[in-house]
Amino acid sequence: MPEKVLIVEDEPDTLQLLKESLESEGYEVITAIDGIEAEDKAHRENPDIIILDIFLPKRDGYEVCRRLREDKSSFGIPIIMLTAKDDYGSRLKGFLQGAFDYVTKPFSTEDLVNKTRKLLSTRKK
Repeated sequence: MPEKVLIVEDEPDTLQLLKESLESEGYEVITAIDGIEAEDKAHRENPDIIILDIFLPKRDGYEVCRRLREDKSSFGIPIIMLTAKDDYGSRLKGFLQGAFDYVTKPFSTEDLVNKTRKLLSTRKK
C-alpha cells in the first residue's frame, strides 16, 4: 500500500505540481485547498505526512498545525510547512506549532520530494 501524502495548498498550479511530482514517486496524494478541509481530511484519511501551506483560506496553516498537534489521532503525523514567509520569526512559529520541517517558496520539487521521503523513512524506523 503506497504511503499517503496530504497536500494543503490553495494555489492551483503549485498544488498540481506537487501532486504530480509525488504521484510520480509512487505516493498516494490527497489534496485540500483550505485549512478546514485540511483538518477534515487529516482526520478522515490518516495521511502518513502533510505538506501544509501557511496562507490558506478559512484557517491558516499555523492554526491547522497547532490543532492537529493537539489531537491524539493526528499529533504524530509529520508536517512540512511550505510558504513564502522566509523570516526567522515565521520559521520559529512554524516549528513551535509542531512542524517537522519548513520549506520556503520558491522551492525545488526535487528537494521537497526528498524531504518527504526522508521524513517518511525516519518515521518507519
